[in-house]
Amino acid sequence: MSVDGTKITLRQLQIFLAAVEHRSFVKAAQQLNLTAPAVSMQMTNLGKEFRATLFAKEGRSVRPTSIATAILPYAERMIETLDDMVDVVASLQGEMDNRVRVAMVSTARNFGPQLIAAFQDAHPEADIQLTIANRRGVIDALENRQADVALMGRTPRNVDVDASQFATHPYVLICNPNHPLARFRNIKRQDLVAHRFIFREPGSGTRMVHDHFFQDVNLPLPKGQQMDSNANIKQAVMAGMGVAFISAHTLALEFAAKKLVILDVEGMPQVRDWFVLNLRDANLGTAAKQFSTFVSTDGPHFMREFFPPELL
Repeated sequence: MSVDGTKITLRQLQIFLAAVEHRSFVKAAQQLNLTAPAVSMQMTNLGKEFRATLFAKEGRSVRPTSIATAILPYAERMIETLDDMVDVVASLQGEMDNRVRVAMVSTARNFGPQLIAAFQDAHPEADIQLTIANRRGVIDALENRQADVALMGRTPRNVDVDASQFATHPYVLICNPNHPLARFRNIKRQDLVAHRFIFREPGSGTRMVHDHFFQDVNLPLPKGQQMDSNANIKQAVMAGMGVAFISAHTLALEFAAKKLVILDVEGMPQVRDWFVLNLRDANLGTAAKQFSTFVSTDGPHFMREFFPPELL
């Protein structure tokens, strides 16, 4: 007998997603302000509509069955569509006009919060919600409409966005002042391969610069250690653990304190750009539009004032 599906409700799907996330009817009930028996009953009813068992008991927990795992992405899309619909209505009613959800790559944390603070000085009514992630995380936030505006380097290739460049973004090669390379000038790329590097995780913009620098001239990638943040990389380099590619915009304090030096290497700095961008079809609220315009128009002056000339 085929599944009808006409009696399945969005509320059941919301409960289903909470139960899958927590693997517990009790915790799902707590999240949704329901009772555990109510959650259990709704999942039983949903299972009847599918003519399948959706959860198996495992002690005090529940385990999604193969059927539940198969329908999970469809339930997620339906609830996301519902959330998008609610957001559109709220935007039309003016409830979202003051909200700006900003996602920025982790490298931008060295100036992004100050840029946001400058915007809030001019627009105190704005409600800024900030997310900091690596490049892949920022793109995901845009695609999933969890961010209105993003600050990042190279624009995503497969996402339709409106982007405005507001500053150049130099990447440099750094080392401890006592590192053997610090004594040399005009260092050749091939001479770097033998040295140990500290590098970011795949998916980050800094890692892309690292890999491209060597692969562009058919050199093997040097050996080294991966770290998940620029802050950790700087600490490792200062400790003499290796050399690293890094955004010059992350170095203001360490450079001023002479804890790190920028190496003189052919082909460096690798100059990229900073962009403010949003999905082309995004329904931006008033404050989000104002923030995007502010970064485009005031961002260049802000960056020149914020960073010393040698880091621009």
